[in-house]
Amino acid sequence: MELCTTIQAIRHARAALGTVGFVPTMGFLHEGHLSLVRQARAENDAVIVSIFVNPIQFGSAEDLSTYPRALERDVALLQQEGVACVFAPDVAELYPEGFVTQMSLGGVAAALEGTSRPGHFAGVAMVLTKLFNIIQPQRAYFGQKDAQQCAVVRRLVEDVNSPVEIITAPTWREADGLAGSSRNSRLTEEDRKRAPALYRALCHARDCVRAGEHRRTVLEAAMRSVLEAEGLTDIDYAMIVNPETFHTEGEIIPSHALALLAVRLGAVRLIDNMPLL
Repeated sequence: MELCTTIQAIRHARAALGTVGFVPTMGFLHEGHLSLVRQARAENDAVIVSIFVNPIQFGSAEDLSTYPRALERDVALLQQEGVACVFAPDVAELYPEGFVTQMSLGGVAAALEGTSRPGHFAGVAMVLTKLFNIIQPQRAYFGQKDAQQCAVVRRLVEDVNSPVEIITAPTWREADGLAGSSRNSRLTEEDRKRAPALYRALCHARDCVRAGEHRRTVLEAAMRSVLEAEGLTDIDYAMIVNPETFHTEGEIIPSHALALLAVRLGAVRLIDNMPLL
């Protein structure tokens, strides 16, 4: 496996490979990331993984400074998985002095996370555009946990006529249902015990739908009740949307409705989602 830290080096390494499956990450890898790597290996000649904590997608310097990092550990895990190349540039390599280009997004990027984290998706779109151009993969792999991000990326590649195929894999979960996230490592012991309430809230909404309840406000209230019963009251949103637009559409949920949650546990903000029908 080759560890590349410059654009020149990763382009040289990529030129020797056939079809490439690309897994973009911010590091501190968990089993969810590795499941994407395994899928990419099964569907391509080679896999490239990027490890880059992208500063322009963070809303506060504090969040950026506390984001967990473990490059040596991550590289060792990826070597065990048979990854061909790891691209781990520093910030100056991707955003050199004089870098001024910005992206402006609308549509699926405007609601929910777009409202809660202004500029986040623009930062994601910028770094992925750069990485896709540098690595030129045939396919790129993302987890369903970040459902809105997946929709933004699909819109991005369509709008800019990128040939990259976007693959969305099911959310990887811990045994108690908590969606895999690098931020889980920052949860206190007590908050980690309460965190699976997000999954239980989503399952409760799904069970209500299966029992015949299709009123959006009733289902959203049902999710909140599960969270609040666990003491999770710092709720950014608990909503049911059309996954094509990420907007609510009337009181009766659509046949392909998606329930989404964003909840703060102490200093950590967790998101999760689940199709309801």
